[in-house]
Amino acid sequence: MNKINELRDFMRSPFNLNDDSDDYELSDQEKKLPQPPLEKPYANDLNQIKLPEVTNDILQTSNVLDIINDRQSWRSYSEKTLSLPELSFLLWCSQGVKKVTANNYATLRTVPSGGARHPFETYLVVNNVDSLKKGIYRYLALSHSLILIKEGDFSHETASAALNQTFLCSSAVVFLWTCLPYRGEWRYLHAAHKVMLLDAGHVCQNLYLACGAINCGTCGIAAYDQASMDKLLDIDGSEEFTVYLAPVGKLK
Repeated sequence: MNKINELRDFMRSPFNLNDDSDDYELSDQEKKLPQPPLEKPYANDLNQIKLPEVTNDILQTSNVLDIINDRQSWRSYSEKTLSLPELSFLLWCSQGVKKVTANNYATLRTVPSGGARHPFETYLVVNNVDSLKKGIYRYLALSHSLILIKEGDFSHETASAALNQTFLCSSAVVFLWTCLPYRGEWRYLHAAHKVMLLDAGHVCQNLYLACGAINCGTCGIAAYDQASMDKLLDIDGSEEFTVYLAPVGKLK
């Protein structure tokens, strides 16, 4: 029961300390330490795949009430290929950057984030996307482009890391969101972690709604083996780790 109470405490608001509290601790932002980069650095020699511009032409359904009414989790997909403009639309809706504020302090995106910290990176396991080789990609939100991390068929490895949820193999692409916790900790310190998990929900819900607009389906997945999923993405599991994933495919 003590463990249950600890987890319930985690769910409660952590913003109750003030400067006069004995437990108050300055964040790195308050210490005027440099903020972490808005985007995880990448090797300059990697070829960037520029994604198509997002326009209204991609929409098959534009009535938001219909999209919300029809929203559900889909675990069965057709064998139809996802187009590159469709993938571009889904990435833009879930993590697209609308503006970089003065002095590169923050990004304003298509989803909300506490303090505009946006602590996530988006990876893709591409299984069936037009014009893209099978493999693991990373989305560069600042330039709305992709880089190929490693080429190959990783569908079964992804399903295995997701505790053998084999329906992932039939998806056109799997979205995997990782968290770089220091982006939030830099500003909010101990209060950052609940906020970052709430932000992950905002990201995935936007993906659900975007899928509904282009006749695709998705299913948010929080059950996975942490070490296996982090190893799949070649991330350290400490300064960056997987927090959420969602397969996407065309509806039958």
